[in-house]
Amino acid sequence: MGEVQHESLFYTGHVQGVGFRYATLQIAKEFEVSGFVRNLPDGRVLLELEGEAGEVAAFAAAVEERMHGYIRRIERTGSRRIPQFNGFALR
Repeated sequence: MGEVQHESLFYTGHVQGVGFRYATLQIAKEFEVSGFVRNLPDGRVLLELEGEAGEVAAFAAAVEERMHGYIRRIERTGSRRIPQFNGFALR
């Protein structure tokens, strides 16, 4: 398989203890993406995501739309790389 779009998204705000990771897992079932979502010790949530560029962008937009009331800021970096994830998981 060739390269895929990879995104690392860091969500800041009231994003822990509100079902953010579970909602993200449910949204992932609607898209052809792989990766994981994890709470960080500093209170942020990390979403590591890969797939075709259109799917990655649509998935990230769906998470932002569903959880917009809890998100204050999103830090996002992206690149093309060989796939590293299989499926989508909570960590």
